[in-house]
Amino acid sequence: MKLSKLIAVLIGAGLIAGAAHAQESGTLKKIKDSGSITLGVRDSSIPFSYLDDKQSYQGYSIDLCMKAVSAIQKHLGLTQLSVKMNPVTSATRIPLMANGTIDLECGSTTNNIERQKQVAFAPTTFVSGNRLLAKKTANVKSIEDLKGKTVVSTAGTTSMRQITALNGEKNMGMNILSGKDHAESFLMVETGRAVAFLMDDILLASLAASSKSPGDYAITKDALELEPYGIMMRREDPSFKKVVDQAIADVFKSGEINRIYAKWFQSPIPPKGINLNWPMSEQLKKVIANPTDSGDPAAYK
Repeated sequence: MKLSKLIAVLIGAGLIAGAAHAQESGTLKKIKDSGSITLGVRDSSIPFSYLDDKQSYQGYSIDLCMKAVSAIQKHLGLTQLSVKMNPVTSATRIPLMANGTIDLECGSTTNNIERQKQVAFAPTTFVSGNRLLAKKTANVKSIEDLKGKTVVSTAGTTSMRQITALNGEKNMGMNILSGKDHAESFLMVETGRAVAFLMDDILLASLAASSKSPGDYAITKDALELEPYGIMMRREDPSFKKVVDQAIADVFKSGEINRIYAKWFQSPIPPKGINLNWPMSEQLKKVIANPTDSGDPAAYK
């Protein structure tokens, strides 16, 4: 190829790339124009997203979000991309996503059909089941053991909606308390203000393992429902979702997900060096083989 033709081809390619970037809209344009991306993170969703003893946010979901951040930066052709961490709670995460405060939510958020009316999700990155945690002395084996007793869940969670619905449907007469975050909910059981805490099993296991007396607590055997977790983003932003979805799919396909999973669920984690010894579920293995962003729990059975 002659030099003049080669230069023309390169210039043309540059113009095409420039035009593609110029046409970015929605969240991608917001990130490119500002040179920054804001991640919604949690203070106590161990080991997904939490503050360590150095007041640094880290966790499984944050590691996966950072893979998406790298893909976004590459897609936009940015040499630098500032990453801001914005703390959210179960109650504030969806409003802060909707109003543009955060661009990705990197926590322990359940993807369900109801939430998909408000936000979108990347392919599922974890599958849990919601169960009850109580002190062993309370002898709680199922929801039926809590009739007329005080139960806690965290505000803004699917578990809170479920326990409230069950209380009415079964006429159980439970007194339902609301914690502002998972740490506060667990504290209510720890201090005797509540008999049991309904939440996703892995979060309950993490809180118990990190407590002063891990051996004091038991988690019920049967899950009330499966809970698929996903990185959350704004709805109706297909170009942004495509980049994030592909980043997660690449982590799955490359096998890197196995290293990241082992780091957070099968190795000592900060700040106390506790190993959760939580093997990867068959449901998650299926998702890794065939990524899905379904909000229907039946899709994970």
